[in-house]
Amino acid sequence: MASNILVLLVALLHLYFLILEMFLWDKPKGMKTFGTTQEYANASKALAANQGLYNGFLSAGLIWGLLAKNNSHDIKIFFLSCVIVAGLYGAKTVNKRIFFVQALPAIIAILLLLLKL
Repeated sequence: MASNILVLLVALLHLYFLILEMFLWDKPKGMKTFGTTQEYANASKALAANQGLYNGFLSAGLIWGLLAKNNSHDIKIFFLSCVIVAGLYGAKTVNKRIFFVQALPAIIAILLLLLKL
């Protein structure tokens, strides 16, 4: 039960990232969140939207894992692993804070899944 709650939280976080990156990237909320300027946001809007779409796929996979009857454990593990890899890469290449916002919740969720909590 606790693992499913955390999986849902990770899925909701990635839906939020989708919204920020696809729809709010060049708006005040998006620019404040990512620390960008209007000029940068305008120039990188298409790239951010693409990144947001990938976050949406991660979220969809996690939700699928929560709703699936058979092999849902494997589905959740796979998509949480994808989130962790993305979070580690983002922490290494963009901002260390990404580890805490993206990778760490997914790591905890996987640990809870493996412990069957």
